[in-house]
Amino acid sequence: MMEYKGYIGKIEIDDEVGILYGEVINVRDVITFEGESVDEIQTAFRESVDDYLAFCAKRKESPEKPFSGKFVLRLPEELHRKAYIQAKLKNKSLNSWVTDVLQSVLNSK
Repeated sequence: MMEYKGYIGKIEIDDEVGILYGEVINVRDVITFEGESVDEIQTAFRESVDDYLAFCAKRKESPEKPFSGKFVLRLPEELHRKAYIQAKLKNKSLNSWVTDVLQSVLNSK
């Protein structure tokens, strides 16, 4: 995994062809890159992100931001109810409670 300007690239190996290839994983737009060495894949990743940003600027469009801080979560009704009750018992909004729970889990790894 690599990061550049907030964009995260995931790399895989195609051992049949002998190349490294990757894609930016934290946006819906498709941004890909490839190379034959670590140096080449790192350079290709940065160039792909820069090309994407330049393409958006040329079209006078805002590039997709890696994370907005918002996401839609669909839960089974019973899990939603239980989470809501736990949040209320802690005097928190459901959003704050879920954020705390996720942070706790991610910090424990």
